[in-house]
Amino acid sequence: MIEKNGIIEIGPSSGWLKLDLAEVWRHREIIYILALRDIKVRYKQSLAGISWAIIQPLLTMIVFTAVFAGVVRVPTAGSPYPLFSLAALVPWSYFVHAITKTTACLVSDRDLVTRVYFPRLVLPISTVLGGLVDFFIAFSLLVILLFVYGIAPTAAVLLLPFFLLLTILTALALGLWLAALNVQYRDVNNALPFFTQVLMFISPVAYPSNVIPEKWQLVYALNPMATVINGFRWALLEGQRPPGLYSLVSVAVVFIALAGGLYFFRWQEDRFADVV
Repeated sequence: MIEKNGIIEIGPSSGWLKLDLAEVWRHREIIYILALRDIKVRYKQSLAGISWAIIQPLLTMIVFTAVFAGVVRVPTAGSPYPLFSLAALVPWSYFVHAITKTTACLVSDRDLVTRVYFPRLVLPISTVLGGLVDFFIAFSLLVILLFVYGIAPTAAVLLLPFFLLLTILTALALGLWLAALNVQYRDVNNALPFFTQVLMFISPVAYPSNVIPEKWQLVYALNPMATVINGFRWALLEGQRPPGLYSLVSVAVVFIALAGGLYFFRWQEDRFADVV
């Protein structure tokens, strides 16, 4: 996009691929509008309304407690299992919601993509940010349960925003890849529920990460959500191990995946309107 004498000329990019994130920032108002639209559409004509953001992690917590605390008896380092599981389910539910919606955002908004010019990065970014409403609603349930169990936050809670940011960046990084691929191959959206289910079992949602043998901890850290979940538990619950040096591997994976996702998305962007 080139602006000359007040006239905007839209054309294909040439030379080295540029992310042009400054242009995305200039369209930040559209991000806000689309995020607000997604929130309204999500709860429009919904019987339970925003309660769904609480019902899903709450019911999952109950099932996990019955199975993993009552039958399997998973070790929790002294933390009540309902809190142990919910501290993982809150960021996990947001992550799954974010990548699910982001994967389909270009296809579901095909009218915008084919008729109106704006940086296509606006769509996945607004989708990921719009899901934060559900996160904070579910997080309020976690805060209430912490109060009920009489657990007071420690100084570690000050690092909670960092782990939330890591969750957002992880969802955006993966969502960029999946959204661009889903335009070309619609099987991506169909396979996503199975992928997220498998990913949940290899993430410490229902069990502590210390059950993984030490020799596999480095490989395990390649999954950023493992660090996110460990961080949430450490910041909110007593007796949980702080994320170790392996968490730096997770951070590196997120930034590499995000940089690659941004360039891959921009590389495919000119084809979206023709294929979607």
